[in-house]
Amino acid sequence: MAGLPTEVLVRVHAAGVNPVDWKTHEGQGMAGLQTSPLILGWDVSGVVEEVGFGVTTLAPGDEVYGMPWFPRAVGGFAEYVTAPARQWARKPAALDHVHAAAVPLAALTAWQTVVDTARVRAGRRVLITAAAGGVGHFAVQFARHLGAHVIATASAARHSWLKELGADETIDYTTTCFEDAADAADAVDVVVDLVGDAHDQTSTRSLKVLRPGGLLVAVPAGVSPELAKAAEAAGTHVAPYLVEPDGAALTTIAGLIDAGHVAVGVEETFPLEQASAAHVRGEAGRTRGKLVLTVLTDHVRKPSSSE
Repeated sequence: MAGLPTEVLVRVHAAGVNPVDWKTHEGQGMAGLQTSPLILGWDVSGVVEEVGFGVTTLAPGDEVYGMPWFPRAVGGFAEYVTAPARQWARKPAALDHVHAAAVPLAALTAWQTVVDTARVRAGRRVLITAAAGGVGHFAVQFARHLGAHVIATASAARHSWLKELGADETIDYTTTCFEDAADAADAVDVVVDLVGDAHDQTSTRSLKVLRPGGLLVAVPAGVSPELAKAAEAAGTHVAPYLVEPDGAALTTIAGLIDAGHVAVGVEETFPLEQASAAHVRGEAGRTRGKLVLTVLTDHVRKPSSSE
């Protein structure tokens, strides 16, 4: 059954793979917030099977996508999941389930960072690190859609793709430090750092390209006391960030996708039983866009009302 009132039961067709999955599996990430046994996976695209009492926004048969319960476990690497109806949204009509499953966590992270936290608007100069990754390629598109001037760091092989997505400037991080690139050093208003200080002090280095009063949004590892002190000394601001479920934002994002304003990058898919291989591939880094698990649901057993 759908479970508690206001919840829906969703049959999973595909599940996105994110760094938080393998980090949590390794005892990092969101591991401290979970209970065992744990089924990983937060990105889901599927079809509503049943709805609980009080649900008026969705009905059986609706195709939906979402990142429910985060940072609590939803168990997306499975045949069925249940979650509150308003943490889901109808999936973009233009996408199949594989591409829809690539969207929620990465796109919500990008949306809530660029739109809600940084409040990017037309004319702003925005630097995005790791711009060709899952979150990065959405952040580039959202910032560009808002009229910002977008500077993206990525390996040279990804530059043409990022230009197609809307990046105005690209910097090859393998050969050039972004703080040494003349254009990037010219009064950046916002840095969306998707790398963190654990890798070449990227967050701390980002402060060098910000204008006075500019904002660094530190996504992967938050804000250490040292980073906060450095930002204060530089006359800039720094904000930590953690993504939240947001069905309303996913509805807006679906509209942008269906209107052709946002593209979804999927580099590789794996069957559900090869989830560990997908984690190994993701941990190796250098993924363009997202990795996705396809969930085989033709002959799965439907949960009984007692489960």
